[in-house]
Amino acid sequence: MSSTSALRDSLCNKQVEPNSSQLEIYKLSVEMADRISARRLTANSFFLTINTGIIAFAGYLSLSAEKQLAVGQYWIVALAGVILCYMWYRLIRSYAGLNKAKFDVIHEMEKDLPYKIFDAEWVAVGEGKDPKKYLPFTRIEMTVPWVFLMIHAIVFFKAIPWKNLINTVCGS
Repeated sequence: MSSTSALRDSLCNKQVEPNSSQLEIYKLSVEMADRISARRLTANSFFLTINTGIIAFAGYLSLSAEKQLAVGQYWIVALAGVILCYMWYRLIRSYAGLNKAKFDVIHEMEKDLPYKIFDAEWVAVGEGKDPKKYLPFTRIEMTVPWVFLMIHAIVFFKAIPWKNLINTVCGS
């Protein structure tokens, strides 16, 4: 079977005749899935902006005239960045799960509609099996918080006065 005929077979569902309430519920479900995706992008923009601001603030502190004040604040700023990145990662996972659930419901609903648009789209991208056709955005999306987290962790560990800490603990 060619990919075009597989796509056509996945798109058409001629043996069903939907009623108007089914179509309205379907349209509402698709709209809600789209809104979740929009909220997800807004959340990503928020966390990206906050993390960029934290890194800029840390850079500013490193250039400040009062180095003692700056050294004392680095670890707090970096720790805040680490915590925010972890929260960002968890939020992405939550949105990904919610999106998957919504599209599972949409795929089920399409079984009772004459056209299965999202099913056909999934077939067109190789059902996620070929990364050249489809690479889930969530995989890419989830790496960004980890990159920022690593930057914040490096700043955090560099900000700790290890020599003073070891001398205090060892009593030297």
